[in-house]
Amino acid sequence: MTTVTFELSSDIYQQLHDKSVQQGRTVAQMVSEWIIEHVTSPKHSPEQARKILKAAGLHTELGPELRKQAENSTATLEKVQAAFTKAGGQSLSEMVIEMRAPNL
Repeated sequence: MTTVTFELSSDIYQQLHDKSVQQGRTVAQMVSEWIIEHVTSPKHSPEQARKILKAAGLHTELGPELRKQAENSTATLEKVQAAFTKAGGQSLSEMVIEMRAPNL
């Protein structure tokens, strides 16, 4: 096992200590468990991601009309790709990547 040493402000350490006492664990146990949880597991499950996006106003459920259109859609990935290819220009992936790129 490897030992890691780091510095915390007195305020943060006190909060961590108080929380560890409340939970009946040591500070070392809490820190170790937190690190293991955040390093070994995915950052967010799909459900957590949806909740975060909803809270930020970036995700909503489909309304009844759009839900009906989606349910009745016969589009396949191949049909959509063919439509983009026929239209020329960038692929949908390239458009998304470009939209996500930071403005330099």
